[in-house]
Amino acid sequence: MPVRLIESLTTTEPLANVFSDESLIEAMLGFECALARAQARLGVIPQAAAEAIEAAAGSGAIPGAELARETLRAGTPAIPLVKALIERVAARDAGAARFVHWGATSQDVADTALVLLLKRARALVATDHSRLQAALRELSERHRDTVMLGRTLLQPAPPVTFGLKAAGWLAATHRGWNRVEAAFTEALTVQFGGASGTLAALGDRGIQVGHALAEELGLTWPEAPWHAQRDRLGALVAACGVYTGSLGKMARDVVLLMQSEVGEAAEPGGAGRGGSSTMPHKRNPIGCTLTLAAAHRVPGLVGTYLSAMVQEHERGAGGWQAEWATIADVVQATGLAVASMAEVAGGVVVDAGRMRANIEATGGVIFAERVVMALAPTLGRDAAHRLLEEASRRSIAQRRRLVEILGEMPEVSRHLSADTLRDLDSPEGYLGVAEAFRRCLISSTE
Repeated sequence: MPVRLIESLTTTEPLANVFSDESLIEAMLGFECALARAQARLGVIPQAAAEAIEAAAGSGAIPGAELARETLRAGTPAIPLVKALIERVAARDAGAARFVHWGATSQDVADTALVLLLKRARALVATDHSRLQAALRELSERHRDTVMLGRTLLQPAPPVTFGLKAAGWLAATHRGWNRVEAAFTEALTVQFGGASGTLAALGDRGIQVGHALAEELGLTWPEAPWHAQRDRLGALVAACGVYTGSLGKMARDVVLLMQSEVGEAAEPGGAGRGGSSTMPHKRNPIGCTLTLAAAHRVPGLVGTYLSAMVQEHERGAGGWQAEWATIADVVQATGLAVASMAEVAGGVVVDAGRMRANIEATGGVIFAERVVMALAPTLGRDAAHRLLEEASRRSIAQRRRLVEILGEMPEVSRHLSADTLRDLDSPEGYLGVAEAFRRCLISSTE
């Protein structure tokens, strides 16, 4: 199924297929068939009835547009879907038709169908996450010695390595995905509670049927139905929010590094990617832009979901109806973000020469902290700090290197030799334990 144009910047085609009308209808019919098989296996309904239900469910798609219109009137898609299924079964076997949806309620169908879609979506997002992790790990290793400006509040700061930066992206997205993965595992739980969540219509066979249903669908069986307890899905939505935020942080960094005034890294390009309708020279950061759009959208969607968790008694009014589209949007936005950043990480172009040139362009003022630490044992930290503030101002105003200014200051030269000063603005000499931190971050993802 092609992505709708209005959603083309919010999802990927595989995820759009997962949450399409056809897929959702298939999942709801799959619930009804699995329920019938489970009940027939346990002798709750006749085997012939289960076979008739399966045959009717596979006899042709129920039109999505028609189902959507009736859903708007019914407040749930399950009512018109079950009605259509009953009519199809009755056309084959009138006696079997009365066993359709036996002991279930509308929300059992809708919730379980959503969970089945999430199960499919999980595999797609996991694949792109694995691509992202592999690309970032390789990027970090390749650039473990590539020095670049550190930047705090968007201003030049002492140097770091690009390998450390990439390792930070790697570790944050690894932690984020661990939370998402754990939340997916917990959320892939069948919903089956009947009218009030007691399965009273099935007498003392309810739990037995529920276990069999979960087994048929490849889902877990919860302690009890969760009609108005939405915490599992809430945890998944919230975890997607954090994960997408980490992807957005990476995207923001790359966008800033890609600015022509900085020019230290760039997204991979290609035909039809990153151009402009008016400016032929443009190479826009499209993958990062899509990720940032997702990172802007998802927090609001998370808030919508958390608000909808406040549901009344055994079945909420309005809360569940707010959830379905919200969860689908969150998962698709998250999937688009990780797919986009996997592509970016896999083809990012790093300009190590420009990184070093940008360090040089600071005139060495980014090493003022280093000089303070060298002078502090003799001058005291406050006095050394004031001295370097003045030296840095002169360096910037006169467009001269900081070490030149310092060499002319008696307060400095009497404590630091010319050779020592000369070495103080070497970026490789002021990386601290950057490489140790990088290795720790890499190790944390293994």
